[in-house]
Amino acid sequence: MRGKQTTIMQQRIKALAQSWLEEGIAIRRHLHQHPELSFQEKETARFIAGKLTEYGISFREGWAGGTGIVALIEGRPAPDRVIALRGDIDALPIKEANQVSYCSVNEGIMHACGHDVHTTCLLGAAYILQQLRDEWPGQVKLLFQPGEELLPGGASLMIRDGALENPAPAAIFGQHVEPPLEAGMVGFRAGQFMASADEIYITVKGKGGHGAMPHQCIDPILITAHLLTGLQQVISRNTNPFLPAVLTFGHIASEGGATNIIPDEVKIKGTFRTLDEKWRFEAHNRIRNMATQLVEGMGGTCECTIEVGYPVLSNHEALTLRARQHAEAFLGADKVVEMPQRLTAEDFAFYSQVMPACFYRLGVRKPGSDAVFPVHTSTFDVDENCLETGAGLMAWMAVQELEGQRWTVDGGR
Repeated sequence: MRGKQTTIMQQRIKALAQSWLEEGIAIRRHLHQHPELSFQEKETARFIAGKLTEYGISFREGWAGGTGIVALIEGRPAPDRVIALRGDIDALPIKEANQVSYCSVNEGIMHACGHDVHTTCLLGAAYILQQLRDEWPGQVKLLFQPGEELLPGGASLMIRDGALENPAPAAIFGQHVEPPLEAGMVGFRAGQFMASADEIYITVKGKGGHGAMPHQCIDPILITAHLLTGLQQVISRNTNPFLPAVLTFGHIASEGGATNIIPDEVKIKGTFRTLDEKWRFEAHNRIRNMATQLVEGMGGTCECTIEVGYPVLSNHEALTLRARQHAEAFLGADKVVEMPQRLTAEDFAFYSQVMPACFYRLGVRKPGSDAVFPVHTSTFDVDENCLETGAGLMAWMAVQELEGQRWTVDGGR
């Protein structure tokens, strides 16, 4: 697609995104008002299926444990050209504090990470692409994915169930809300973008007793205090100082302790994150060995379990460069920024491990306002004009990729 044709297509996509915005706001508010936890998104899936039916788009239900949906939009015949777009559909166990008409009606559950926005934008892109299906070649596969917030991650299950097969896309795009970034803007980063995330569970066992007679006890609280400090050496002395990594323990608890009672055991829970897959698993071994040796050296015993979570999210270099160029052409270069690396994690990383992938950030802050409502908080909310940008840009990038003059299975040109 070149010259005048490109300009016409861009104008048509922008016009459709703009005219769809009112419906998009209604969709987003419905989803926000009716959030469901990971792998429990039955009503959400039913709502998505209804919209796809309304738009005349074929789909299959029951993916990734039952609530995932895979839809397919067919453009002009070009069977070797397939692009995938992904949106996650689950919510978080957070009680919403916002006083808005679309506040969550499901007690203790909230779309606090923007998945209502992601799902809405994917439906918007689907609507636009379906309207223009006679004007672009190939196929667009839509992945409405459950369970992003809970291990093992819905993305891994979608892949396991064959969502990336028959037809197999050459590349996949996904987006995520970015509260500090103004609505109407987007951010990209090629290469390593987001961290791996693994969960650490350690039980320190000692011998409880009276707090006035510690010499008759093996104090697991004291041992745990040394362990928490000692394990930070994995970051400060074992990790390459030029490699981003973090080890955080956010939970510590014991049963039976009091001001004058030493308990029998202490449990701690934490997370280890890094941007290097090789060091990731070396660090696991160091954590296990240090925990076992330090605890035993102080007279106790230790159980250390590390649950392997999401891998490093690495954006395909060539695909991301093209995506950024597409975004600049669609929105203007001043609306596209470079994103820093971050140690938050995303199960979209599983897609990036098996195919060319591009995961980018969607601005949601009201332009001109200093108010930022972070994700995973009870007051998270967005400027809903971001929906027009999110839906339109996703459709535009899909069309631009499908119109590429030279295609290879690895997404390069």
